Amino acid sequence: MTLKPLLGQHHVSAITANAKENYRFYTKVLGLRLVKKSINQDDTSVYHLFYADERGNPGTDLTFFEIPNAGQTYPGTNSISLTSLRVANDESLLYWKNRLDEHQVEHEEIKTKYGRKTLAFRDFEGQRLEFISDETNQGVAGGKPWDKSPVPVEHGIIGLGPVKLTVARPEITAKVLTEIMGYREKESIQSDSEGESPLRVFETGEGGTGTEIYLEEKTDVKRERPGRGSVHHVAFRVETEEELRKWVDHLKSARIANSGFVERYYFRSLYFREPNGILFELATDGPGFEGDEPYESLGENLALPPYFENQRAEIEAKLKPLNTKE
Repeated sequence: MTLKPLLGQHHVSAITANAKENYRFYTKVLGLRLVKKSINQDDTSVYHLFYADERGNPGTDLTFFEIPNAGQTYPGTNSISLTSLRVANDESLLYWKNRLDEHQVEHEEIKTKYGRKTLAFRDFEGQRLEFISDETNQGVAGGKPWDKSPVPVEHGIIGLGPVKLTVARPEITAKVLTEIMGYREKESIQSDSEGESPLRVFETGEGGTGTEIYLEEKTDVKRERPGRGSVHHVAFRVETEEELRKWVDHLKSARIANSGFVERYYFRSLYFREPNGILFELATDGPGFEGDEPYESLGENLALPPYFENQRAEIEAKLKPLNTKE
């Protein structure tokens, strides 16, 4: 069986305790478009919010499950410890530094890390984020920022960049990335910034920031205790449903426990945990977010996959109202 290479990041899903403030921050401050207001399909009592480029192109989605009683995150190992967001060039980092100051968002200074300009910051719940400049990047293309965003298109977020995995035993994660998932180890790099750990860099497909995984070893901290502001899982792009079904067979033959094929309506998925316990998802590029809402009004109303539609009244009764039309 021949598998096509994974295409790079598909989405990152994180946890928030406050959907209203989350919506405000990611749309009004970061300028992402809410392309889908839906539910956690495994727990229909909470929202699942999808932020992305103008139409939710794969590789641009940052999503959040609302868990109102989520406690504080205690950062540690065996976690997805950083999500980076691509912007067009170094000049855009200057724009973002000023914008974060205007909105009183905690951030670091612009740094050169791993050969690219970056700007690390945190959202209102401590979510660990970083802008990364695509000025010197080559590889998988980014998306297209929404032209109705409060952020000028030329400085808008164009997709997900490298995702950092912090683990206690890097060799077993590296083995899954290379031998099971087909990633290639690109380099081992020391940061240009004091205090940053050396990282191993893996990439797939066309390469570039939209495909890279950073692997960091930490043995002097406890396992992360997730809560609000933590990342739940990272998903990687598979071109088609046919290809995804091959991955189901591939993982089965490699004796890796997995979810099997899962219907998510907006895409099709497969879940498994790598040996350090981090949850990975493989997700198809389509069908996308416009099957149940027109492009012009994406994210404005509660969208339910058809197999939940007969429960709409019950589901809406449990959800706290969230106005996403303004």
